[in-house]
Amino acid sequence: MSNNFIEVKDISFSYREYDGETTSTETVIKDLSFNVKKGEFLALLGHNGSGKSTLAKMFNGMLSPDSGTITVDGISSTDEEHIYDIRSKVGLVLQNPDNQIVASIVEEDVAFGPENLGISPTEIRQRVDEALKAVDMYAYKDFAPHKLSGGQKQRIAIAGIIAMKPDCIVLDEPTAMLDPKGRAEVMQTIKKLNKENNITIILITHYMDEAAQADRVIVMDNGEMLLDAPPREVFSEVSLLKEHGLDVPQSAEIIHMLKDCGVKEDKLPLNVEECLDLLTRLIK
Repeated sequence: MSNNFIEVKDISFSYREYDGETTSTETVIKDLSFNVKKGEFLALLGHNGSGKSTLAKMFNGMLSPDSGTITVDGISSTDEEHIYDIRSKVGLVLQNPDNQIVASIVEEDVAFGPENLGISPTEIRQRVDEALKAVDMYAYKDFAPHKLSGGQKQRIAIAGIIAMKPDCIVLDEPTAMLDPKGRAEVMQTIKKLNKENNITIILITHYMDEAAQADRVIVMDNGEMLLDAPPREVFSEVSLLKEHGLDVPQSAEIIHMLKDCGVKEDKLPLNVEECLDLLTRLIK
């Protein structure tokens, strides 16, 4: 039995725009194939326009590929009869939490999704409490969302998805509008859900230090796959990433510079702690 939760096979997608006289076509995904395993933490990287957000919408059936197939837990994303099964399995968190918060009280907002699924009030109450505790926001259940910080709002948006009990959460640049403290809060929540609840995570981000915390990183460029490997392997390709307009974690940048100076080090540091350990060993 396959351990793949999402299977992407040879998909392509184009946006079409009609100006009243002619139709223009922009292809944003080209013959893309990869799998996402159950319980995996996958990061998707790529510059603006590389097709990441389009792909995110395909994962839960908001968009369908022009060609090729996407299956979610064995269900085709183009199977309209089971589209709500897919959307109950794959939750989507957007960049701006204000676009997802619909109620004036936190716990009412988290209850919105389960209510639309027709779940009983007793179970909704249980799900809301569990979801808020999972993102460490239970103490704020009676608060008005507009009184919360950006990071807290994003955690509430994630709680609203968790309350629908998905197997996978796709997050489309969820920290892009947050300050460093808010970013750290959201990343801590994401890793907790992945490790403790075994929820499959697909994180679209332009922050390399966030991608470095994933199990695996896919780098997209102009709708095609550039790299697909664990973070240490991906971020060792410093020259290639920069050639395609992408940054690397500062720790990877430092080791790249040291190697140019003749320093030999096989293990690429991915965070501040690992980088500090390496520099300390070199000084000694």
